[in-house]
Amino acid sequence: MDAMQLANSLPMWLACGTAVLLVVFQAVIFTKKAMDAAPKVGLTNDQVKRAMKSSALTSLGPSVVILSGMLSLLVSVGGPMAWMRLSFIGSVMFESIAAGIGTASAGVQLGVDEMTTFAFTMAVWTMILGSIGWIIVSTLTADKMEKVQNRMAGGNSALVGVISGAAMVGAFGGMVSQKLVAVDKSALSCVLGGVFMAILLYVSGKFKISWLKEWNLTIAILVAMIITALV
Repeated sequence: MDAMQLANSLPMWLACGTAVLLVVFQAVIFTKKAMDAAPKVGLTNDQVKRAMKSSALTSLGPSVVILSGMLSLLVSVGGPMAWMRLSFIGSVMFESIAAGIGTASAGVQLGVDEMTTFAFTMAVWTMILGSIGWIIVSTLTADKMEKVQNRMAGGNSALVGVISGAAMVGAFGGMVSQKLVAVDKSALSCVLGGVFMAILLYVSGKFKISWLKEWNLTIAILVAMIITALV
């Protein structure tokens, strides 16, 4: 059995499928708990439905990006691993780099040399062990984050939202800045996405177009991707 036969074998599909089912199970549990908690915090059924619809629509844009990355990753490590890894992590860049480091340790350059079973095994272990630290840290610290936030905010609940928002802006800003300094198509895509997002936010807010607010992220991402690909 060669490397790609192993990568796309039935045992790999079963093993990776079990992990993906765990993610689906968690999503169902979280959804149920959120719906049970909604009345306790004063949310109506209509508000819950609108929030779920908005979240689902907003996720379409990033999902298209992940799907396109999955297509390139499955050529290297097979369908099961690409499916499982991007269902868990969602970072094509990390998975590609990790797989490349793993195969390089076995003397195989990812995407250039012919994959061997040993190189594939090293790629799989590198992808998994390279991200296990995130799971350990989040498991040990997730229940303590609320206390950390409250301490940082000094008991000011409004400041908690500001801190959370600033953290998100900093995280995304850090990722975008790496693309902007490259001054290539990645930079063009970032700029276009930001411009279209600003325009859509202005239009949806100015003219009170509720459906556009739900679709603005997806539209901005897709339009920026298409224009960048055509340039």
